[in-house]
Amino acid sequence: MTLSTWLLFLSVSLAAAFSPGPGVLMAISTASTQGARRALYSSLGNALGVFIVATTAVAGLGLVLKTSALAFGALKVAGAAYLIYLGVKTWRQASAAPAQADATAPVAPAAAQASRLSTFRSGLLVAVSNPKAILFFTAVFPQFMPPDHIDPMRFLLLTSTFTACTLLSHFFYVACASWMKRKVRHSAARARFTKRTTGALFIGMGGALLTVK
Repeated sequence: MTLSTWLLFLSVSLAAAFSPGPGVLMAISTASTQGARRALYSSLGNALGVFIVATTAVAGLGLVLKTSALAFGALKVAGAAYLIYLGVKTWRQASAAPAQADATAPVAPAAAQASRLSTFRSGLLVAVSNPKAILFFTAVFPQFMPPDHIDPMRFLLLTSTFTACTLLSHFFYVACASWMKRKVRHSAARARFTKRTTGALFIGMGGALLTVK
């Protein structure tokens, strides 16, 4: 692969990665409510999901989704249902939050570990349940890698490039969310508003995904 071809793919990857989507929203929400370090786990899970989606597309399953309305519809409903579930869960967490949280209270190690695993898993599931991402790779990869000749090294280069762009975009949005969190005075009411807004956005994204054809 020539340098100019890779730079073209890099520009496409950056444009796609920095476009706000469910993965970016999850990273921002986690950074706003739990801190930037915890958001790293959702971003890493999302990056692994992106790698799995790219592998799935190259393996030919992306073409199955592109040609089979039933397969695409099933994955679309599953992805939308998961986003709506995240939205409802986030909204209910806001409603159940105590009026005043003690920010200095220590967190039990076991609970923290479970929460990190859950955050990582959520980021992973958001990535792999998005049929639009699979179709994106199905449409883009053949432009940079002939489908009749899969070069493992080129595949790793393209996939690693896109995954790195995904992480870069998440770091950018998490940094912005962390900066806003420091500038804006924290309160229980504001925290509830943030969670409810995030929940509504997840539900909206899930509903919008159901309209994709």
